[in-house]
Amino acid sequence: MEITVMKNIMGANEEKASELRALLKSKKVLMVNLIGSPGAGKTTILENTIAGLKKNNYGVAVIEGDVATDRDARRLQHFEIPITLINTDGACHLEALSIEASLAGFDLDKLDIVFIENVGNLVCPAEFDIGEHAKVAVVSVTEGDDKPLKYPLLFREAEAIILNKTDLEKYTNFNRQNFMADIKNLNGAIPLFEMASTNEPDIGAWLDWLDVKLKEVRAG
Repeated sequence: MEITVMKNIMGANEEKASELRALLKSKKVLMVNLIGSPGAGKTTILENTIAGLKKNNYGVAVIEGDVATDRDARRLQHFEIPITLINTDGACHLEALSIEASLAGFDLDKLDIVFIENVGNLVCPAEFDIGEHAKVAVVSVTEGDDKPLKYPLLFREAEAIILNKTDLEKYTNFNRQNFMADIKNLNGAIPLFEMASTNEPDIGAWLDWLDVKLKEVRAG
């Protein structure tokens, strides 16, 4: 009985995710799901990304997923963009139904890209399709180089990886050779973007990738 219930839940989620992708396709809006551990730097990456996109007049919105508090959402308020906060009250991931409710609060005709900052977790968010066009794995050098092997599903499912806090690498035991080899074995052609935390990051290549993904959505 428990297996049947779980199948029903997953099936309903996948059906809703497909509906959301169809909606976003009709509106020509790209949705990107950022997945990473607490402290990986997801919100800081969003801050830098939004600033870069706004300079080029992109319409951006954010769906913030968090177990509790609104602190990450408040950090983005000064950009004066649409933001929806989803507090999961202990759940380790977001589901398509809550994303649907969040999108309903946005004027999609005025948007180009919607970012989802998923709950800080490398396991559950990788398992759930929530209607995004791309999952992006966010990992920092301060977490260690073993994350791809420990959490292979995320790195197989992701369409891009952000390796964050590379300016701190010299202070850690992060083994870059092992990390890159594991990524290659799991998802050989995946693009990887390196970003700093204490210095102003070079996000040009990341913004270019987002632009390519947006053009793909617009082209259908």
